[in-house]
Amino acid sequence: MEHRDKILVGIVTNPASGRDIRRLVSCASLFPTSEKVSMATRVIAALGAFGVDEVFLMPDHSGIAGGVLRAVRSHAARATDRWPEVRFIFQEVEQTANDTRRAVRAMLAKGVRTIVVLGGDGTHRVVASECGSIPLVTLSTGTNNVFPDLREATVAGMAAALCATGRIDHKSICRRNKRLNVCLGDRCEIALVDVAISRSRYVGSRAVWEPDDLSEIFVTFAEPDAVGLSSIAGLMRPTGRDVAEGCHVRLDSQSPEQWLCAPIGPGLICVWPVREVVALPPGVITKIGLKRGTVALDGEREIEFGPDEFPLVWLDREGPLTVDVRRTLDLAAGEGLLRKRANTSLAKNPS
Repeated sequence: MEHRDKILVGIVTNPASGRDIRRLVSCASLFPTSEKVSMATRVIAALGAFGVDEVFLMPDHSGIAGGVLRAVRSHAARATDRWPEVRFIFQEVEQTANDTRRAVRAMLAKGVRTIVVLGGDGTHRVVASECGSIPLVTLSTGTNNVFPDLREATVAGMAAALCATGRIDHKSICRRNKRLNVCLGDRCEIALVDVAISRSRYVGSRAVWEPDDLSEIFVTFAEPDAVGLSSIAGLMRPTGRDVAEGCHVRLDSQSPEQWLCAPIGPGLICVWPVREVVALPPGVITKIGLKRGTVALDGEREIEFGPDEFPLVWLDREGPLTVDVRRTLDLAAGEGLLRKRANTSLAKNPS
């Protein structure tokens, strides 16, 4: 029997995604723990069917990882299908975003070839800050879900497996995403969708939804059917994910050029005082003029600044690689990778 290295995939599930304060001011749906367990289990079923040997999970105190582990063992015990070995990546849990950072670093140290992320924009931002060149398969389970895909988890798992096993060259199916960089002194952060400059002096509840609270918004891409801050740019100057530039919106309630109705959250439409919407070229550094306030990254206030500090913002094309699920399965279908001879396994690599 020919020896080969084990094919490893990581799964990051954020137990807090889809549960933030924005649900108190909008009509957002809820992703309960049971649904996250079910989604992760469906991903794992597809990974095993298409040749992945081991899956590493991030532990948590909400019961997601434990529920997934029990579900996988139950299915594997009574099924003839191939299920991968599922392991915890570490044991200590802080119940902060640092759990995600530590999990991704540990997954990279183990040698995972792909990471499946279940979360919203904020979760994907944290993963992207650590994942380097490892491709991500994105699944939406958050409040504002602009960056990740909303799709069936089984199909996402199939694409993740096809990428991880190398049956399809990742260069044919992965997109290098744009990102926004924010620097304040020695602190540097990234955002995958938007950076908003808020007049609020303190991070507080983190979420941003008040039109009078914002002075500027920077976006990597702007889709007219999005929900969240990027929808403002999307409804005035649509900007695709694959074009080089981003978009810069200036807001001014004292002297707006126009007022725009845009959905800041599910079921929550606000009127925004738009002063200007212009292109944001890559590499151009913008110095924030507001004397004091906070910087929100992908919809959550993260950085406080004062009169002696000047946040700098710029766009580049060094964001994470993400797997195009539809293109992956389209290529797999065209190359016959999903066909199965009698008495053979889908997991058998045809090469």
